[in-house]
Amino acid sequence: MSNVLEQPLSILESSPETAADFPAWFRDRQAAAWSRFQDTPAPTRRDETWRFSSIKQLDFSGYSTAIEVPEDTGSLIERSQGLESRSARFIFVNDTLIEIESKLPEAVICLPLAEALLTHGDLVKEHFMQQETRLGSAKWAALHEAQLTNGLFVHVPDNVEVEGTIEVYHWIAGEKSAVFPHTLIVTGANAKVRVIDYFKSENEEDAGLCLAFNDLYAGPGSKLDYLAIQAVNENSKVLSINETGVARDATAKSFVLNVGASWARNESLSRLDGEGSRSDMLSVSIPARTQEYDQRTFQHHVSPGAYSDLLYKNTLYDKARTIFSGLIFVDEGAHRTDAYQTCRNLFMSSDAEANSMPGLEINADDVKCSHGSTSSQIADEEIFYLQARGIDPVRARQLIARGFSVEVIERLEDEKVEALVLGFVDEKFARIATGGA
Repeated sequence: MSNVLEQPLSILESSPETAADFPAWFRDRQAAAWSRFQDTPAPTRRDETWRFSSIKQLDFSGYSTAIEVPEDTGSLIERSQGLESRSARFIFVNDTLIEIESKLPEAVICLPLAEALLTHGDLVKEHFMQQETRLGSAKWAALHEAQLTNGLFVHVPDNVEVEGTIEVYHWIAGEKSAVFPHTLIVTGANAKVRVIDYFKSENEEDAGLCLAFNDLYAGPGSKLDYLAIQAVNENSKVLSINETGVARDATAKSFVLNVGASWARNESLSRLDGEGSRSDMLSVSIPARTQEYDQRTFQHHVSPGAYSDLLYKNTLYDKARTIFSGLIFVDEGAHRTDAYQTCRNLFMSSDAEANSMPGLEINADDVKCSHGSTSSQIADEEIFYLQARGIDPVRARQLIARGFSVEVIERLEDEKVEALVLGFVDEKFARIATGGA
């Protein structure tokens, strides 16, 4: 299956070998990141940012950098089908690019990160991993930075609007393979773009590891939508870090769907840097069996007159487990802040477990902030209502669970994208109903 015969070292042991033609600043960043990874202590459950977490899931010692690419990449290209029409599609297998198609405006820079480092190195440098990783995974962010070899770079210049959606597929192939996809999106003043990252496994058996990072920067007056659809197999692990900066009068909307992985941790930080900026942080997660989803968020209001709204919904089956910890932080001087944070859990089993820790820290006057979390089961009256209309109890419960998720999905405000996401949701419900993995 591969031209490489040597067995690579564990990702925890192999120091990065940056490509010789990459810019010196990037080689220096990777070397420094490797040192930082080695020097940073591993998290423990005593750390507040890892409270309630399953620390045992952080044993990545058996994983090696994925350097093998299956010979039959044609089948993966055929399986990389999302929207019926798109503005561009990039397909990566084990961080190796295998397919590009694009109908983007000529002014838009949309390239594999490895190529962008060579042709637009200064622009990449200006925005690459500029914020502090502060939600618990600083060690793993350093490992990602040290080991990454590719990803996607998108730059939409001032006053350019990208019609349609840029789709990016990240396939993991091979037992104990580790990938490090990186997505960097920058919008200029009054620009507009939407990007969807898909994370998937080549098959349902091989255990893989995905350490993903996405940098989002919405320039003044721009609109940036980002979706991450996590649908790897249930033997794999995912740790993803999102860092978003939102400038004056800009809008950034991020959405995460979790339907795959045995364990997934999502860390999302949104920094509102300009007056009139807006951040929407959305998520739908549907864990079943023994899946565990760990979600940490930070809404950082730096400037006055900014708005943020977070809505996370989890539907838990069997012995699934979720953790949510979110903080709205309002800086001194960030007056007229308007911020909301809501996490809702729907239990489909009495054996499921949800831990929620919403929080506020306000250091300014004249603000409107609210946060909260709810957990509940489906009421018997709701099931009875649907049964009275000829719907069997199993189907009734799934319809209610689907409706529970739809409130979040509708906030994507695009019918075709909403239908795409609902397709993944319905597929997960179907697997649960049949007991499939």
